[in-house]
Formats: sequence, C-alpha cells, structure tokens
Amino acid sequence: MTNITSSAIPSSGALSVSTMPVPSPLGSLESYIGAVNQIPVLAVEDEQALARQYRDEESLDAARELVHSHLRFVVHVARGYRGYGLPLGDLIQEGNIGLMKAVKRFDPDQGVRLVSFAVHWIRAEMHEFILKNWRIVKVATTKAQRKLFFNLRKSKTRLGWMNYEEVQAIAADLNVSEKEVLEMESRLSGRDIGFDMPSDDDDEHAPPSPAAYLRSSDEDPSQMYEREDEESNMMASLASGLAALDERSREIIKRRWLDSEAKSTLQDLADEYGVSAERIRQIEVNAMKKLKASFAL
Repeated sequence: MTNITSSAIPSSGALSVSTMPVPSPLGSLESYIGAVNQIPVLAVEDEQALARQYRDEESLDAARELVHSHLRFVVHVARGYRGYGLPLGDLIQEGNIGLMKAVKRFDPDQGVRLVSFAVHWIRAEMHEFILKNWRIVKVATTKAQRKLFFNLRKSKTRLGWMNYEEVQAIAADLNVSEKEVLEMESRLSGRDIGFDMPSDDDDEHAPPSPAAYLRSSDEDPSQMYEREDEESNMMASLASGLAALDERSREIIKRRWLDSEAKSTLQDLADEYGVSAERIRQIEVNAMKKLKASFAL
C-alpha cells in the first residue's frame, strides 16, 4: 500500500486525491487495519460541521478528519472483493482514493451521511482496479503456468486447438504435464468478457458477467457502518472487561455465558471448583457487575 505522507499536502488548500494523507501501514496490513479501527466514528453533527468547513473554507484539516473517520469502512468494503484473488492492501488503497474523491464532492446539505454517498465512489475505484487486473491474475499463477504462458504460443505449429501429439511434444519440451498444457491453451484461447452485460443483450443463455458476482447489500451503508462499529466497540469492551477479571471469575463467565456449545450449570462448576453452587452464583453475579461497568466506560 502506498505511503502518502502529510508533507505532500498542497499549500493552496485544495484537496487532491493524490496528495491527501491517509494512514499507511509501516509493518503489516493487520497493524494498519488495527490502527484505522481505533479512529473514532464521527457523530452526525460533527460530520456535517466538518463537511461544511471543508466546502466553505477548503480546510484540509476538516477533509483529513472526514477521510480518517471512514477508513475502517473502506476496509469493510474491500473485504467483500477478496474472492477476485487480488491483494487486500491494494483494494484498500484503491478504496481510499475513492473515499477522498467522495469527500471532495460531498454536499452536507443533501441530508445523507457521508458513508452512504462515499460507498459508490469507493466501489467504483475498486471495480476499476479489478477490471484492470482480472485476466492477468488468473492466467498464470504457478511456475509451470508462467513457463507455458510465455512459451506456448510460439511452440504451436499452427492456429487452432492442438492435437494430442502436439500436446505431448510441448509437455515434454517444456517439462510440464499434459494437463497443464491443455489448461493453459484453454486460458489463452478464451476471450475477455465485459465486466457488465450490455443493457440490450437478449441472450438468456449467455454466462453472467463478473459484475454479477460483486457483493451488494440492500442495507443502508450508514446504518450498516454504525451497526458494525457498535458491535466492534461492544466486543472490545467485553474483551477488556474479561481481561480485568480474576482467572476463576473469567472462566466461570465464559463457561456460563460464552461457550458456543453446551453451557455449564452452576452445579457443574461447583463440583469442579469444590465449592457450593451458591458460591459459584455469587462469583458470577459479581463478575457480571464488573463487566457491565466496563461497558459504561
């Protein structure tokens, strides 16, 4: 993922998608995702105020805060396209460009959240990136396939499909299997299909275009964004609360409430710890109070 630094900000105050600073992973992609997930989500009033500040005053600080607060949403959208075989980091970078374009064009007076407006720009950049890389990613992925990719066409003695003797000869010459020769010939003989089917296409037997497989959701993006952020915050609070408990209390809560399979009864835990069921219940009640307090922080 490209490292875009704040030193590249233009002094004119005009937002440029090529120079807008966004967090960049100095180590792993996981550390980047963890960093953007720590950036607070803006309240509606704050988002509106920042959007007007950028629109009216061309404040780069306002634009930067709008972009940063939505980077986690770009990660969420990018994960929906991992099935195309492209690096997640590259998809996120393309989505970040779309996000910056959206911030530049966002009108806070239209009565919609920025995330609902930006999702179309984010996906558009990702779609374009997928289009540019669709064939090259799938044609040759192994060492044998790359060898065939660069040598198969010049090894063929005529146009059209190869016969069995030709397949055997090329396989022996390039030291690959006959199956790999046939598979690469099929890939190279195939044609690229349009990403979107033409609107006037009446062929009901035509294969679906790649766009038909793109992830879509009927849920409003802003509501989805807020719901998932709330769930993320609750899970973080739960993890923090559990970490603050002593080992026995933590184990009791996990066994009583968090096990995905059969949950333990008070008597099960009483027999295991050598105390009464009432004592286990008391420990559980005290632990639950501490957990509730961690959610209130």
